[in-house]
Amino acid sequence: MKAFVFPGQGAQFSGMGKDLYEKSPLARELFEKANELLGFRITDIMFEGSDEDLRQTKVTQPAIFLHSIIVAKTLGEQFQPDMVAGHSLGEFSALVAVKALSFEDGLQLVYQRASAMQKAGEIHPGTMAAILNLPDETIEKICAGIDEIVVSANYNCPGQVVISGSIKGIDIACEQLLAAGAKRALKLKVGGAFHSPLMESAGEKLKKAIDTVSFKTPECPVYQNVSTKGETSPEKIKANLIAQLTAPVKWTQSVQNMIAAGANDFTELGPGNVLQGLIKKINSEVQTQGVS
Repeated sequence: MKAFVFPGQGAQFSGMGKDLYEKSPLARELFEKANELLGFRITDIMFEGSDEDLRQTKVTQPAIFLHSIIVAKTLGEQFQPDMVAGHSLGEFSALVAVKALSFEDGLQLVYQRASAMQKAGEIHPGTMAAILNLPDETIEKICAGIDEIVVSANYNCPGQVVISGSIKGIDIACEQLLAAGAKRALKLKVGGAFHSPLMESAGEKLKKAIDTVSFKTPECPVYQNVSTKGETSPEKIKANLIAQLTAPVKWTQSVQNMIAAGANDFTELGPGNVLQGLIKKINSEVQTQGVS
């Protein structure tokens, strides 16, 4: 069975989507529509911007969403998924790809989500760190014992968990996790403590935006980060999207559930190849490839 997956923040690079724009009239039309809807030429930043320009949350998220969804749309008949999933932001790309959301509504929600997350990061400064080669339970226990906001935010694959929280909390956690035997504790260059309680104000804003948008039943199950299950109910999908901002991204568990449901061929759509690598670490026997 065929699964299509969509990357999240961190997959961006300068020049992303430029080939698509130049070669495909459909891609060009969608990129220009996005420029119009956003009120600025995001294509200029995607194609020519510096890494720093692309790292702004309110640019990064719509840029990755656009690249991913335009790849899916230009595949035409080749895009026939039995199931889909997206990593954090990628969940919006997945939902648009399987027609649970329109392109226009998806883009507006992603932009509003990104702006709300950037604002929350300014109000409550925080950061994230990747912890390598330590059991999930050990990471959870150490984080729970710290008198600061610090939580497990991304379960990316066995042996790779990203933690999120206050700057002080992350510093303390990294020190304690290394002492407990972590191979590495690598602080990430991000604009806030994503998927932690520090994103609560962003969650409230996103809920208001989501409540104004029409969701339809997707063409196939969408394995969501919060529930890790194949969802088809528009109401359940909406609730999970809102919860996702402060809840962990359970990518490992979602991929395991997709494989248990029959997925044996994963295609990553969009910039980079991060998800292909994570999926191989979750289960080395499945087939992976990417289209960008």
